[in-house]
Amino acid sequence: MARWLMLFGAALLLLGVTLHFAPWLLQWFGRLPGDIRIESARGRVFIPLTSMLLVSLVLTLLVNLFRR
Repeated sequence: MARWLMLFGAALLLLGVTLHFAPWLLQWFGRLPGDIRIESARGRVFIPLTSMLLVSLVLTLLVNLFRR
């Protein structure tokens, strides 16, 4: 369990460093076709359908890969 927590922490650290020093590498995320963005004078609504499907697919593949 401790090993998984350390790997998860290292992955979060790597993601944070990437977002801090090279934010252009992940600018595409949240702007995929299928992400719904509604803007009006009263407010904004953002529903990231395609982005969350992509995250779900990647996490499912990783969990199945590490479980075996």
